[in-house]
Amino acid sequence: MEQEPESVNPSHELDMVTLFSSSNHDAEMVAMEIQRILEANDISAVLVGASVIPSLDFQVQVPRADLERAQQILAEAEEAGPAAAAEAEAASEQ
Repeated sequence: MEQEPESVNPSHELDMVTLFSSSNHDAEMVAMEIQRILEANDISAVLVGASVIPSLDFQVQVPRADLERAQQILAEAEEAGPAAAAEAEAASEQ
C-alpha cells in the first residue's frame, strides 16, 4: 500500500505544534493568557505543563494549520499591550 507524501496528506495540518514554551517563574500564567487570546480568536490551543513540577516547560500548542495565524495574533496582542488584552477578553465574555 502506497502512502501519500507528507505535503499532500491533510492530516498533518492537524498536528499540534508548539507556539510558546517557557520554564520561567511566570510561564504558567503567560501560557494561560496566550491560550485565552488564541481561543478568543477561534484557534484551538492546548496548554501543556505540570504546575507540580516547576522545572518543566509550559507550552501552548496549536494545530499546524493555524500556526501562522496564531503567531500573528500573538504578535498583535503583544504590541497592543495588557490593556487591550483585558478589553478583548471582556468583549468576548459578553
